[in-house]
Amino acid sequence: MAADCGMKRLLFFLGILQLLATTAAVYKQWIPNTNFETTSNWDKGRVPCARDVVHFEKDKVVSVFVGSPHALTDMYLPLNGEFLLAAGAAFTAFDGSWDPGCDSGGTARFADTEHRAWFDPTLWQDVLPSGELRPGGPLFSVHEERVPCRYDDVIFQPETSFRVNTDSSQPVIHLRSISVMGQELNTPSSWAGYLGGPSAPLQFHGNGTLQVTGTGCPDKSGCACGNALDGPRICAALLGDSGRQCPEPACQSPLQPLGHCCGVCGATIDLDFTPDFDLQKYQDKLIQELLSQPKYAGVQMAISKVYKAQTFLGIVSRSAAPLIQIVLIDDRAGVQAGTAAEQLAADIMQNIAQHGEALGISSGKMEVATGSTASGQVGSHLVSRITAGTVMGLLFSLLFLGGILFLYRKGKLRLPALRPQHPWERMEEPASPAPASDQGFDNPVFSVEPPDADLGEVASKDLQVFYLNPLYNASETET
Repeated sequence: MAADCGMKRLLFFLGILQLLATTAAVYKQWIPNTNFETTSNWDKGRVPCARDVVHFEKDKVVSVFVGSPHALTDMYLPLNGEFLLAAGAAFTAFDGSWDPGCDSGGTARFADTEHRAWFDPTLWQDVLPSGELRPGGPLFSVHEERVPCRYDDVIFQPETSFRVNTDSSQPVIHLRSISVMGQELNTPSSWAGYLGGPSAPLQFHGNGTLQVTGTGCPDKSGCACGNALDGPRICAALLGDSGRQCPEPACQSPLQPLGHCCGVCGATIDLDFTPDFDLQKYQDKLIQELLSQPKYAGVQMAISKVYKAQTFLGIVSRSAAPLIQIVLIDDRAGVQAGTAAEQLAADIMQNIAQHGEALGISSGKMEVATGSTASGQVGSHLVSRITAGTVMGLLFSLLFLGGILFLYRKGKLRLPALRPQHPWERMEEPASPAPASDQGFDNPVFSVEPPDADLGEVASKDLQVFYLNPLYNASETET
């Protein structure tokens, strides 16, 4: 038992090392094909045999790869299509001889492939640059990112034919490269040349135009996937059109991460970042230092840059700001669902509190939903950011000053002029145009001699100090 446990742990670490070595580029491979030898492409669930009559719908456009020779009784071809024959592949007429496994013939109809959509996340898989399936590990992708993103490399398997519907809510679907029949097309000119050939119109149809850029993400803080506009289309392909349903979450108030079609139990963390942030390095750090710990076995993480609509005082703004979204889920069930992900999120937040500035993280906000909580719990940590209270205080201060200025301009508020008051001015009696006899009464307790007149003259000559008040117009007081 101990040996098996040690072997599993070794394989887990090897998987992580392989994952870290191949995360610089993302390769997504199209799964279905239209090959003649693929059993799922036929209504009978098997490849046609010698006694069968093969039937292609005449009004359907097809591209079919044939990898071996086939004897058939008859075959009805479409009006528009192509057959790509591998070396040695051919069609021959059945001569009536015995064919093992084909005792009784019938009509074999080729399946309809028009519904296979580019934005169906179930039709794509992550692979290594060699085309091999990427090994399972602690990383996963939200649904929008399971479809090729604008800086991804797309692979259609060698020696396969395909037909894909590129209908999209955006006129152009950008990609870094596309590999077809073993040939990588990674420049705009090479892709344009392929589109001008005979196969491309039979393989791609729909209102979305694929465009190869040949460039990867230029920002070390990461790049958004670019599939947000087609988010509803992705969820419809995943759920509505197929009849599939989201798994029933064990938590009462599941989280709804951006780009994901289903609610999840676990935790999400939104990170605001500075120009020093490096997404790839931070992802590697989380995998090596936290996700690789045995206590987090069964926890998976999705991390990517997204654009989130801004809100102010409960009002949703039309602008969106970039942030780093971390989604954490686990394999716990019942009341334990999401608890391991919650603990990992807490560790990440603690690490941000200690090292956030060095990592290029300015703030982090955590939201949690587990099987033991009735509703999501929200926590946050600000690293070098003005707190919400300070912002609100500044806002009300500006409103107050604005109100004063408004009242002043309306003439309902007069502001006194600002001028310095010298010590001897405090002792002077104000000049009065009234006769000397009308000076009130004498205070026998307090008597101060007025300052010498020469001192007043010196002060008026030597101290020409005054202030300009932009809110006060002295001309208004002149008589």
